[in-house]
Amino acid sequence: MLDLTTVIGLAIGVAAIVLGVVDAGGQGQLFFNLGALGITIGGAGGATVTQFPWKDLGEFPRVLGKLIWYRPADFAGIVRDFTRYAEVARKDGILALEGVAEEIRDPFVVRGLQLAIDGTDPDMIEKMMTTELEAVAARHELGRKFFETLALFFPAFGLVGTLTGMITMLANLSDPAKVGPGMSQALCATLYGTAGCYMFANPFAKKLEIRSRDELLAREMVIRGILAIQSGDNPRIVEQKLKIYLPAALRADMERAAA
Repeated sequence: MLDLTTVIGLAIGVAAIVLGVVDAGGQGQLFFNLGALGITIGGAGGATVTQFPWKDLGEFPRVLGKLIWYRPADFAGIVRDFTRYAEVARKDGILALEGVAEEIRDPFVVRGLQLAIDGTDPDMIEKMMTTELEAVAARHELGRKFFETLALFFPAFGLVGTLTGMITMLANLSDPAKVGPGMSQALCATLYGTAGCYMFANPFAKKLEIRSRDELLAREMVIRGILAIQSGDNPRIVEQKLKIYLPAALRADMERAAA
């Protein structure tokens, strides 16, 4: 699913900056400085690559793709599904979930149900699935750290570009023709570093944090649902246990739909 807020937000931000550049007295070319661009983007990118091992950097394209394309967590669907699973288990026994598991696409749910079907101790199920949850959280944190690191380095290397431009300008104060280019590089580097941090890196990191929160909450609901089914809770109790995790508005929507 295409994440419209990411696309729309980037489009608005880029359009606003382009409009400001175009409207700058017809001198938009002044806002492009190859030296400042190289120092800011190249420096921030290089420092980020230095910070992460190669195996972690291999995850970057996948993380970048998740910013645009993603599958939102269906919290209401989890409640409905596990209520149905509980009905099957209560009516036909927990072994009847073998057939249900074959129709489920989510491997996490399948593994959990299979453990319950096999009669695994509830504490062991919770421990195994929570460990997997922690591994998922660690992968999500890695993806977020890519952009948090870029957000840290963009302004820093914008400052480096500013300083190099200032050095060039001060070294050529006697030659007015060279003062302008030095000052241009100094200010453009600050612009690039600030824009890279606050329009790209920081928002991307926050978006991944929100995505991670939703996915982990969905998986926590799955764990609670599996444990409730294994303990023999009736479907109504399973439903109420899982609804606790839902926002009040979503709970109200589900109750209206049920009514």
